[in-house]
Amino acid sequence: MSFGRPPSIGDNFKVNPPQRGSFPLDHEGDCKAFMLEYLGCLKTNGNDNGKCRLLSKRYLECRMDNQLMERDDFSNLGLGDVVDPKKDPGVQRPA
Repeated sequence: MSFGRPPSIGDNFKVNPPQRGSFPLDHEGDCKAFMLEYLGCLKTNGNDNGKCRLLSKRYLECRMDNQLMERDDFSNLGLGDVVDPKKDPGVQRPA
């Protein structure tokens, strides 16, 4: 028993960094409009993020374009099947 000091965690305890690493906050507000639109979509749809995937993709794309996160393929981020009609007007979304 150890009174007055924190319990020992042991030598086998290891903290792993996040899989994608850390990335800077958007101090300049470069992507704030995208973030607010996404959060508004979540609020409108009862936190059903499936209905807000296009906005999520636009937000992440903004972060990549402004070097706020490392550029990655959207299929690695789970958004490879999301088509942006503003960028690809001839492509129709799958039903």
